[in-house]
Amino acid sequence: MLVRAIGLARSYAGPAGRAVTALAGADLEAKGGEFLAVIGASGSGKSTLLNLLGLLERPDAGEIWFDDRRVSHLSRRAQARVRGRDIGYVFQSFLLISGLTALENVLLAARYVGGDRASATREALSLMERLGVADRRGHYPAQLSGGEQQRVAYCRAVLNRPPLVLADEPTGSLDDVHAGVILRELKGCVRERGASVILVTHRADAAAEADRVVRLEGGRLQPA
Repeated sequence: MLVRAIGLARSYAGPAGRAVTALAGADLEAKGGEFLAVIGASGSGKSTLLNLLGLLERPDAGEIWFDDRRVSHLSRRAQARVRGRDIGYVFQSFLLISGLTALENVLLAARYVGGDRASATREALSLMERLGVADRRGHYPAQLSGGEQQRVAYCRAVLNRPPLVLADEPTGSLDDVHAGVILRELKGCVRERGASVILVTHRADAAAEADRVVRLEGGRLQPA
């Protein structure tokens, strides 16, 4: 999938009603089979950029295109369908459902594409085994460490083999060993499936694994 963002702008209400600009005309392109890292200072708008690309928020201005389809102007319902089918999102805050087990959380993704439950379960367990959390399949999020929750959240994001994977600080809660596992898995999405992977990170070692690195500064993207 070719992902293009053109002139994205997004502001929020700040203290005393003053607008805080997160993005100010940001342009971005990520091709299928490309691993792109976005770096920048804390508060520079990196998570806002991913939320817009993930169709979780609407830009104040600008457009987002997936291949030849403009998706930023679709209805909320249509965007939800696109998210379920085409986007895997690894959230920085995990966003696991507290009343579901680790395996049930991973399998949530399969609801968006239908298919055979048994096949989805086999794929989920295979993913969890590679990420080192298969033995925690029956545990609830409160019974998992932060690093385990992050790895479960990753499995949920990629279960459907989406053509676009957005990862917001996916190694932030992990030690070096498990961070390396996540990065290898992300590279596998690119090399083996031709997915577009956009990684937001503050870690130089994680960014170094990408094919290309851009910096978000002053609300705009530029080569790092």
